[in-house]
Amino acid sequence: MHDACLRCASTLGCQSAAYICSYECTFCDRCAGELVQRCPNCGGDLQRRPLRPAPSTDQEPAG
Repeated sequence: MHDACLRCASTLGCQSAAYICSYECTFCDRCAGELVQRCPNCGGDLQRRPLRPAPSTDQEPAG
């Protein structure tokens, strides 16, 4: 997942509202609304990106 909106370049943190298409094009909440939830790159619908837990210093990432 991208850490910045592909349209306006605003930073998207782990807990930021963001929207992605099936190709993982990533847009901020404002841009997704302006795009009427439609990806300008592939034409697919934009869905809310799942939130990642905040990074923890005592746990390793999965995988």
